Amino acid sequence: MNEMPSKRELSKETAVVTLDHLERRIFDIRGMKVMPDSELATLYGVTTFRLNEAVKRNKARFPDDFMFQLNKSEHEVLTSQIAMSKKGRGGRRTLPYVFTEQGVAMLSSVLNSERAVQVNIAIMRAFVNMRRLAVTNEEVAKRLAAIERKIADHDETFKKVFGAIRAMLNTPSISPKQIGYIQKKTK
Repeated sequence: MNEMPSKRELSKETAVVTLDHLERRIFDIRGMKVMPDSELATLYGVTTFRLNEAVKRNKARFPDDFMFQLNKSEHEVLTSQIAMSKKGRGGRRTLPYVFTEQGVAMLSSVLNSERAVQVNIAIMRAFVNMRRLAVTNEEVAKRLAAIERKIADHDETFKKVFGAIRAMLNTPSISPKQIGYIQKKTK
């Protein structure tokens, strides 16, 4: 008789990984875009312990620019951004590791499964999309700055024009000189 898989096992097998979901799991730490080990483990359908164990067995493949362990303050910031269990509540007892884009790419060779390959492809697309958005945002910011400079230039020009108009309106009116002969009244 076939046993029904548990909800956890079923969700691991049928989990749909969307670009939006992945982009919300990428964080900016130490000026790098990274993903936490626990998020990656969930995506790969393994425990965080197993993921880190596989990485430690292949430490030479993960230099510091591919993966690093968070310090306490970074961990607190990350914990406030995502729902991670706190120490003493059955959660992890060590500071988490985070993986850069290159580290995530290396994970597919360490975790060598079809799911790992598919998840890595999706994650690489998310990183590329985030880079594209960052470049687009930078271009928009430059264009906006140029528009602001033009508006400032126009503002100065308008101030001068309005100043000249006000000056003309505030000039005292001079009665026009009469043209022609003035006849003197005789007494």
